[in-house]
Amino acid sequence: MARRNNPSGRVRVIINALHAKTGGGVTYLRNILPHLAAEPGLELHLFLHADQFELFGVPPEGVRIHLLEYRNSFLRLMIWEQLALPILAREMGADVTFSLANYGPLLAPNPVIVLRNSLAVVRRERRLSKWAYWAGLAVATLASLVGCRSAIAVSDYARRVLSFGMPAVFRGKTTIIHHGVDARFTPAEPAVPRRPDELLVVSDVYVQKNLHTLIRAMATVVRTHPATRLVIAGRLVDAEYHGELLQLARECGVTESVTFLGGQTPAELLGLYRRCTAFVFPSTVETFGNPLVEAMACGAPVVCSNSAAMPEVAGDAVLYVDPLDEGAMAATILSLLDDAALRDQLAARAMARATSYSWAETGRQTAQVLLRAAAKGAS
Repeated sequence: MARRNNPSGRVRVIINALHAKTGGGVTYLRNILPHLAAEPGLELHLFLHADQFELFGVPPEGVRIHLLEYRNSFLRLMIWEQLALPILAREMGADVTFSLANYGPLLAPNPVIVLRNSLAVVRRERRLSKWAYWAGLAVATLASLVGCRSAIAVSDYARRVLSFGMPAVFRGKTTIIHHGVDARFTPAEPAVPRRPDELLVVSDVYVQKNLHTLIRAMATVVRTHPATRLVIAGRLVDAEYHGELLQLARECGVTESVTFLGGQTPAELLGLYRRCTAFVFPSTVETFGNPLVEAMACGAPVVCSNSAAMPEVAGDAVLYVDPLDEGAMAATILSLLDDAALRDQLAARAMARATSYSWAETGRQTAQVLLRAAAKGAS
């Protein structure tokens, strides 16, 4: 039977990507969209703010893009998302509304959300305005989880921590689908050596990334390895926190040992992953951690936080450390800098582990969730 306003009979999906502006949200949309577009049972309509277009460019063939031009503020986004988008979705005859964030329009047809933003940062945030933002996000997440047709959790950790202490209540509507890794992230040729004493972090700069603990650990590292450099690649999302990090580096005497590169293209990241001595992932709050898997796919030896989703994602392919213990972090980094055999062993494990992650598989499983949501809504 042909669907309403859709003679092709395909499931008409509105992709609400208005929150995909930095970090994992951008990575997720860039990588999953081509695979969803290849699904013959879906008709995709992508909604972006005009300011987001430069992040994504022309969408894959078969995806219809809708650029919105309301005044770009958080309040106006919420009004548009919760009031205008549901009306538009129903006028378009949408079968499913797929929001690439913890929350989406509550009144839109058959909402599907992606549980990918951890809320644990609210316990660490001391700035009132930031705390209010994360508290509001928690309320929106709970409301959307209660009201959605289906939810996709990017890890089992995400499913557990974003079910508000009631995982059994929401288990029936939640599917765990891990992120993939871009196929371009591969090791360098064996003849191309890694740079000595270069530590790499790939992360947008904000407080839950725990860069302050790593900078303190660097003060210990450079005492015995003064040539060591810490390179941080990522957008300066939180300018105030960035300023605090610069001040901390001065206080610790490591200003000349720490470099902030800002945002990097995938091609630039590939070069960084391939040439670093080791990749360090000190974050305290991650529901998956795309850079972690990218680094592993490139054969980088990894020192990684033992919290949140990291053990689930990295398995036995990395060296784990308590992210709040700067002494242990420094000692683990030094052990890796001093042991070439250990670095080679970890590189081999990392590349093997990274083969578990595929955006094609992520897209396939996500398409099945969208199709099931439409079928439930039609029944």
